[in-house]
Amino acid sequence: MTEQQLKTLSNKKILITGGAGFIGSNLCETLLNHHIEVVCLDNFSTGKTQNIQPFLKNNLFTLIKGDIRNLEDCKTACIHVDYVLHEAALGSVPRSINDPITTNEVNVSGFLNMLVAARDAGVSRFVYAASSSTYGDHEGLPKVEETIGKPLSPYAITKYVNELYADIFHTTYHFDTIGLRYFNVFGKRQDPNGAYAAVIPKFVQQFINHESPLINGDGSYSRDFTYIDNVVQMNINALTTTNTEALNTVYNVACGERTSLLELANLLKTYLSEFDETIKNINIEYGANRLGDIPHSLASINKAKNLLNYHPKYNIKTGLKEAVKWYWKNNKI
Repeated sequence: MTEQQLKTLSNKKILITGGAGFIGSNLCETLLNHHIEVVCLDNFSTGKTQNIQPFLKNNLFTLIKGDIRNLEDCKTACIHVDYVLHEAALGSVPRSINDPITTNEVNVSGFLNMLVAARDAGVSRFVYAASSSTYGDHEGLPKVEETIGKPLSPYAITKYVNELYADIFHTTYHFDTIGLRYFNVFGKRQDPNGAYAAVIPKFVQQFINHESPLINGDGSYSRDFTYIDNVVQMNINALTTTNTEALNTVYNVACGERTSLLELANLLKTYLSEFDETIKNINIEYGANRLGDIPHSLASINKAKNLLNYHPKYNIKTGLKEAVKWYWKNNKI
């Protein structure tokens, strides 16, 4: 992501669905910081007003309180929009297992509503959040975009259906899309609270509160943790690419590194103990493996490098250091 790339968006209007969420608000911030007009569509089911509070007085920012399950809300949000960054979704494998119907309504019906609204509004490009969960039970590592397995959760099914719909909209309506398969994104504004909190902010909060974090399993499960700034870079690259071969396909968004949950917890202890020495003495607890979880995840990012010029700026260690500083600074969570 370069200044030149962002300049090409200076006269564009970009809709970010789920713009009050973790990833969406980081995208809003980057674009607004470069004087690019942003429309945010959010129903605040998981998004937070505090994430977009600094933007509300910006003349280039428009907030639409609406739901992607409502086609009219989607159509309203797409008026005069050049590009869409579709981040709105109900994440979390456990949530989808507990409530598959709502997950499907948001992630599939809502996604289709947005595709239809964007197509009808003449949107030039539709970049959407896909998911590494699409790889399912395929055991090969690293994960390569063209080889997937059988989905292991309702959430994974919904995200795969997104890719199928995007492909059909290209072949049937000549509508350009790019899907970004996110791998365990973390960073500033990621919510540590709630039953479905992601592992990194949840562990950080527990350490700061002098509580022992609970690892599901023996700690050997591993993930390709991806810092938020890498995700922002990839979205900008997807919006601005002039390479037609890069369109209408999906990409892994990751670091290409694998970190076990035990390694992750120990790194967090190390970095947080720089602010509070007592944290280094906190024990880690272990529980049962979580239903629907895959043991290991590691992405190949060669396709993204070759077609979208993606070169992640942060690895797991540099990303964690930035995230820990942000969490500690912001009222210690």
